[in-house]
Amino acid sequence: MDSAYVTSKGQLVVPARIRRRFGIKPGTRINFVEEGDRIIFQPVTKAYIDSFCGIFQLKPGEPSVVQAHLDDRRKERARENAS
Repeated sequence: MDSAYVTSKGQLVVPARIRRRFGIKPGTRINFVEEGDRIIFQPVTKAYIDSFCGIFQLKPGEPSVVQAHLDDRRKERARENAS
């Protein structure tokens, strides 16, 4: 287990082994997620972003939210024009 201290400015030095393993470079954004009494330190790297690819893919036969909205709007316009 690696550990570090928080400086008087609230800064935290991430151990080199952890930086190398997770691809943390200068300028890498870090998300802190509170989970109960724990803090999860999540670097926002290309690998992290790539892990979301396809997460919102539609299932076969499922209409897209955008298409459903357009259909609703089209029906609403037709009702307005019929009045």
